[in-house]
Amino acid sequence: MNEKVSIITPCYNGAKYIGETIESVLAQDYKDWEMIIVNDGSSDNSHEVVHEYERKDQRIILIDQENGGSANARNHGIRLAKGRYICLLDADDLWYPSFLSQQIAFIKEKRCSVVCSSYEHIDENSRIIGRVDRCLPVIRLKDMYVMNRIGCLSGLYDAGTYGKVYLNEELKSLRDDYAYWITCVEKSGTAYGNPKVLAKYRVISTSTTGDKKKLVAVQWRFYRSYLHLNPVRSFINLIRWGLSGLRKFS
Repeated sequence: MNEKVSIITPCYNGAKYIGETIESVLAQDYKDWEMIIVNDGSSDNSHEVVHEYERKDQRIILIDQENGGSANARNHGIRLAKGRYICLLDADDLWYPSFLSQQIAFIKEKRCSVVCSSYEHIDENSRIIGRVDRCLPVIRLKDMYVMNRIGCLSGLYDAGTYGKVYLNEELKSLRDDYAYWITCVEKSGTAYGNPKVLAKYRVISTSTTGDKKKLVAVQWRFYRSYLHLNPVRSFINLIRWGLSGLRKFS
């Protein structure tokens, strides 16, 4: 049976961190994987950095395309994926060496199609900051409607059971990963969270107050227009989502 993992990584001007991300994949103690890196019209030297790794390891596959956004880039990679399992790993996030082996063992133990793990936050210099993002042990669709309970970098989806899932490109790369994991949970009914800390999510300090306000507006529109929640439920979920974000870095 195909036990390969397809790791889908969109890269837009990610030369600064993509090497470290690839190194974290190369360090995996589980070896049956392919890493499809979709260079999404980068204007920096992302192509050259990734190509050097591709030249040395045939499991790394570089795809160049015109800029289409992260959802489009991820979908391009998913269409080419040959693995049973699908992971979405961004170009600046990292995995611990046992991520794949632990998550594959966990998904088999739970006999499910979707798992995630707890993860840390790191800064631009890969130093750990804030609190560990602890996943729920059991994640149901109602939990996903409150907020995204599956950290994108920590998710593993078994496409061998329900087929491939694609991202909604109409969301314009805003909450597209959230919608993706909702669809995965819809198909499987339940996802499970591994309490072990197996990944590192990078936080870029260039975020501004204006960007945060925009993020709140995006989250509100997602509740109302995509999930079709009523205004009261949307407001309650928005407050819970905001408080959860504050707790991560308090």
